[in-house]
Amino acid sequence: MPVTETIESATQDHRPPSSSSDGRRRPRIHRAWIVAAVTFVTIIGGAAFNSLPGLLINPLHDEFGWSRGEIGLAVSINMALYGLTAPFAAALMDRFGIRRVVASALTLVAAGALASVWMTASWQLMLYWGLLAGLGTGSMAMAFAATVTHRWFVARRGLVTGLLTAAGASGQLVFLPFCAWIIEEHGWRPASVTTALAALVVVPFVWLLMRDHPADVGLAPYGGPYTAKPAPARGAARRTVRVLLDAARTGPFWLLAGTFAICGASTNGLIRTHFVPSAHDHGMPITVAASLLAVIGVFDVIGTVFSGWLTDRFEARRLLAVYYALRGVSLLFLPLLMAPDVRPPMIFFIVFYGLDWVATVPPTLALCREQYGEDSAIVFGWVLASHQVGAAVVAFLGGVARDVFGGYDVVWYASGALCAVAALMALVIRRTRRPDGAVSG
Repeated sequence: MPVTETIESATQDHRPPSSSSDGRRRPRIHRAWIVAAVTFVTIIGGAAFNSLPGLLINPLHDEFGWSRGEIGLAVSINMALYGLTAPFAAALMDRFGIRRVVASALTLVAAGALASVWMTASWQLMLYWGLLAGLGTGSMAMAFAATVTHRWFVARRGLVTGLLTAAGASGQLVFLPFCAWIIEEHGWRPASVTTALAALVVVPFVWLLMRDHPADVGLAPYGGPYTAKPAPARGAARRTVRVLLDAARTGPFWLLAGTFAICGASTNGLIRTHFVPSAHDHGMPITVAASLLAVIGVFDVIGTVFSGWLTDRFEARRLLAVYYALRGVSLLFLPLLMAPDVRPPMIFFIVFYGLDWVATVPPTLALCREQYGEDSAIVFGWVLASHQVGAAVVAFLGGVARDVFGGYDVVWYASGALCAVAALMALVIRRTRRPDGAVSG
């Protein structure tokens, strides 16, 4: 056997089958990695808009006189639609293809961000930020990364999933301080245009380099055998709804959805939306507060990876209880840490809270798999929807609380108490595994 064939045989578990299956030469760099790179950049482009709302609460309030509750309502519509669109995003990609769905989603995000430059009424903010951008970002939620990973990779799925999960935090790290600087130096409109351009710039890369399935270019997925491209899926949306109705008849679903709703309330709805304006209320410059929020994104990647390692070794329910309890304690102390400048206790909070930010995802996924077997991915999509609904509620109520009380202290305390409730809810999720993987009552 020639040496080259021997090498190919030895590395077969990490590479597609030989070119003889379709008459094409195997590329030196597998196309899957190019698709993964485009996905990474696309998620970063979408993250540009997600970094904007929390930075614009004060500028919009100052210019238009809109209450923070009104502005928070637009953010809450965005988050709610993000969550409610996510369970159907995979079905849309199966039906119409990844390229079409993602390119359309990026265009919606760009349209919402760009149209807001000319808005004069709060209902327009709700339409542009809430409806358009909410539908767009929801279509690029976890389903996008999960679909790409599932179709293009057999080997290295865990690595690719971790990298694509980190893309959102990377986008936050890049765009939060950058947009904060633009707002301070040039106003909020150039920052909104910047996020629109960030989304539009990615569209050509998606259209030219992204492919829906390895078979489209005559390849096997990375590390797996060649398979023909399946026909467009029909009925996936109906199955998504059916799984929800079945899961909703079980107690664990409501406990998982409830804990994850509190997770969203105490992260995206609370910190991502209201941390910057709250710190600014205490005299901290917006650019400094935004940089602190960006640093949280760095540590949430570390915390999520470590949480995945812990989930393989310890009971998921107990991990969730610990995570929520520690998060609640940190939020109770946050009002005492607010100051015009960055002090060591605030740095400790940023690191500690960042490690806990999305550490809840691996154990929540593990519990979904344990409880719902083959339907676990769809069930997690609905649990993720509850996460965003919880975020939406607090994004709105946090703004209302600021209008009523003149500060955010009550919001931090209430969120800390909610996290304590989530810790107790996690502990009462029963350990059930049906041998057939079906929904258990």
